[in-house]
This record gives sequence, structure tokens and C-alpha cells, in this order.
Amino acid sequence: MAIDTVLWSRLLTGLTLTFHVIFATVGVGIPLMISIAEFIGIRKRDKHYSLMAKRWTRGFIISVAVGVVTGTAIALQLAIVWPNFMQMAGNVIALPLFMEVFAFFFEAIFLGIYLYTWDRFRNPYIHWLLTLPIVAGATMSAFFITTVNGFMNQPEGFLLEAGQFTAVNPLQAMFNTATPSKVFHVLSSAYLTGAALLAGIAAFSILKKGPTVYAKKALKLMMSVVLIFSILTALAGDISAKFLAEHQPEKLAAAEWHFETEKGADLILLGWLNAEREVVGALRIPKALSFLAFGDFNSEVTGLDEFPLDEQPPLIVHYLFDLMAGTGFMLLAISVLYFVFVFWKKRDEFNRWLLRGIVLTTPLAFLGVELGWFYAEIGRQPWMIRGYMRVEEAATSSPSVRILFFVFLLLYIVLGTLCVLVLRRLFRNRSVEAELEKAAKAKQVRLEEKGEPV
Repeated sequence: MAIDTVLWSRLLTGLTLTFHVIFATVGVGIPLMISIAEFIGIRKRDKHYSLMAKRWTRGFIISVAVGVVTGTAIALQLAIVWPNFMQMAGNVIALPLFMEVFAFFFEAIFLGIYLYTWDRFRNPYIHWLLTLPIVAGATMSAFFITTVNGFMNQPEGFLLEAGQFTAVNPLQAMFNTATPSKVFHVLSSAYLTGAALLAGIAAFSILKKGPTVYAKKALKLMMSVVLIFSILTALAGDISAKFLAEHQPEKLAAAEWHFETEKGADLILLGWLNAEREVVGALRIPKALSFLAFGDFNSEVTGLDEFPLDEQPPLIVHYLFDLMAGTGFMLLAISVLYFVFVFWKKRDEFNRWLLRGIVLTTPLAFLGVELGWFYAEIGRQPWMIRGYMRVEEAATSSPSVRILFFVFLLLYIVLGTLCVLVLRRLFRNRSVEAELEKAAKAKQVRLEEKGEPV
């Protein structure tokens, strides 16, 4: 039986991206949380916030190590699994790929300096300043790699001659029309997910050990960040929807099961399709799709009937879109509810059901990010480079891709297991109280050595 190399190429890349996105999101989101915690610790002279920065940095290092391996795997797969894509577009995406590597090394250099200079400066703000290039490096990595995805969705900055991209303007290709909305969405969701991860850990700690001072401060700080970036991510989603309506109408139409072009289009939530492609059991919001797409309840929204059947995205993206949006609004709702409990004195923000809901925000945030990327990639189908190269044209014809799938599957199982074991070992039997006591003793020793008053 012949091997469907296109299917195996899709499965391999999907597997790698699914695994990599977890660590890439942590790698982008956590540095900002570390910077915020250390700044507040210095500003308030509060040892709890400073310890948050230290502890979060330890976990962050592990995620960076795994992210490097999975990121390298993606680069390798682009060349091996999608050789025709690289042959056609390699000269266009070379600049952002190189800049992404540069951004990683930029971040890694300052991360190393940051790690080995704790308590080495008389002015603690100098050490905090080292977090800024780390945050910038992580942000630049996300920016540059997202521009590659933006180019695949909205290819610009070249001429097409004899099936090849020529007269390439790499900056125009990198700053394509899709870049602003995509970068905004990727960064806001990464910061949201990083904050949700740390808030979930703090809530879990309170459930297990009770409301310690450290955990309460970490929870309130991170829930504040969750609230802010939940709102910004919702705004990013609205901007992305308007971008799709103008530039990729077939993707929005597939996500909303909008089959016929019409004015005053309804927004379809949930539901399913019967054999005749009729929507059943859905919640319809009158004219809301027109407003979502163009800010006008009576605007015309392009339907799938305007596109050839073989150029329409898979209709499964409707479920991905609904679930992605649903997780985002759940995160927003939980963060709002937390602060209602905080400011409503008759309520206890450490209510066990509320804490369980906050713990739930961690997997919800990661699920939302995964669903978002699945929607972005599946919604571009059947195109590898929209309008220029189809997926089956880009994929390798080598049957060895099936073997590669299982090799990388084994690699990710090993990496994931090692990551969990190392993180557990790193924080197991290392209580916050013990670390605070140890830090206090170390500070006392340093002051005595310098002959300063303790």
C-alpha cells in the first residue's frame, strides 16, 4: 500500500508544533512576569516578590532548554519535510528566520548574566534592568517567527517569475499585511498564558497548603495580569477577525459557517452540520457577524459560495474557532470574578471553588493557544503559501517521513517526561519559607563580611 507522504508530513509538523507551542508560549510569557515581580519586590522592598522572580526563573530555564530542542526540530523539518516550500520561499523567509536565531542568542546572553548576578549589585535596579533585554529577546523571537507565518497567509514582497519568487524585498515580506494583527494576538495570548500558568500554581498551592503570604501575593499579582491580557487578547481577536474579513474572507466564512454572501450576516455559535451542509442546533446572533467583521451591522460579508470548493478551508475550523474564543472569555470571566471577590468584602477570594476555577485557567490558557494555532494553520488550507503553493506541492515525496514521525514522537515523549521530572525535583522539598530563611542568612553573612550593620 502506497504511503500518503503529504498526510504524514502534516501529522509530523502538527505533532511538532503542538509540542513546541507549549514551551514557546512559556518562553515568551514568563520573562515579563519575572520582570514585573522583581520590579515590585525592589519598589516595595518586599522579599516575597523578589523570591517569586527567583523561583520563576528556575522553571523558565527548563522550558527554554526544551524549547531550543523543539525549535531546532521545526527548522530541521522545514528543510526535510517541506523541501519544495523552502526551495520556493527560502530566499523570502531567510531574514526573519535568521533574526529569530539572533533574538534567541540575545536573550540567552542576558539570561546567563541575570542568573549569575543575583545580589551582586549595590543598586538592585541594575539587576532588574537585565530583565528588559530578556523580555525584549523573547518578544523579538515571537515577532520574527510570527512574520514567517504571516507571510504564508499573506505573501507579499516579491515578483513571481517561472514559478519562483524573484526581486525579493525581505522587509516588505516580513512586514506583510498580516503581521500587525498576528503579532498582537500571539504576544497578548502568550503573556496571558504565562500569567495564567503562575496564577494556577499559586491557587493550587493555596488549595494544598493554605493561604500563605507568598502564595496570596503571587495569586493577586498574576490574576491582575490575567485580567489585563484577557481584555487585550479579546481586542486582538477582534482585530484579527476584521483582518480576515478584508484579506482572507474564505477563512472567516469557514470559521463562521457563512455559506452565502449577504448583508447583515448572523453570527453562528456552536451547532453542527447535517449531510446537506445545513447548520443545526446553533445559536444565532442577528447581524453580529457583519459587526464583528466590519463594525457595521448591515455590512456585506463574503460567503464560501464565492470560492471554488477545492480552495475552501475545512469546515472543522468552526469548532476550533468557537472553542478558542470560548476559552478566552472563560479566562476573562474567572479573572473578573476573582476581583469581584477581592473587593466585595463579604466574599472570600480564597473560596475553594474559585481557586479550583483559577487552577483550571492554566490548562484553558494553553488549550486556547493550541486551538488558535490549529485554527490558523488548518484555516489556511489547502494552501502552504496562500494563493501560490498548495500543501501537497510543498511536501516531501520520501516515504521516510513516516519513520521520522515516530522518531520525533519518541523524542517529545522523552523530553516531556524529563521536563516534568526535572521541574518536580527542582521545587520538591524547597518551600518558600525555607528559601526566605536561607536568603536572610546569606544576606546577614554578606553584611558581616563587609563590616556593615546587620
